[in-house]
Amino acid sequence: MVDFKQILSVSLILFSVIDILGSIPIIINLRKKVGHIQSEKATLAAGVLMIAFLLVGKSILSLFGIGVEDFAIAGALIIFALGAEMILGIELFKPDPEATSSASIVPIAFPLIAGAGTLTTILTLKAEFEQVNIAIGILLNLIFVYIVLKSTTWLERKLGKTGVDVLRRIFGIILLSIAVKIFKSNAFPITVG
Repeated sequence: MVDFKQILSVSLILFSVIDILGSIPIIINLRKKVGHIQSEKATLAAGVLMIAFLLVGKSILSLFGIGVEDFAIAGALIIFALGAEMILGIELFKPDPEATSSASIVPIAFPLIAGAGTLTTILTLKAEFEQVNIAIGILLNLIFVYIVLKSTTWLERKLGKTGVDVLRRIFGIILLSIAVKIFKSNAFPITVG
């Protein structure tokens, strides 16, 4: 059932995890090195990865004997690490400057947009939200990602380095809070009865 509150929550969570605004400096740097980023190709590739993981991620986990709750706890830890990374200003993902071929797919589509954190978050969200609402949240984020990819130069001029840094830290705090909530609800489920 479509629930606008769930869609908003999912969209904000994914927006924080994908952190496309925080990736603007990496995208601009890559664009300078390779000359052109194919925004459509990057967005489509990231979307295929995210939707595929939404649909079959649980089946993949069951092959390894892992439950969604176990994965949700692991996902909460990854989301926590991503939030800490954003707040502390450290960089875990280091793009390969030699990877000039397929630059729209690697590192833009994967791992910047649909990286381990995003895919983990998508599966983690299945423990809390309806699949249709997650899919809509993914599509809304892909639209935003596409717009950002098309306008990184303009955004850099408008936000400035300070603006991008402030946004990154605000979303880092939101991610930390979300991670704690997901961890609590899956590690210590409330039993009725």
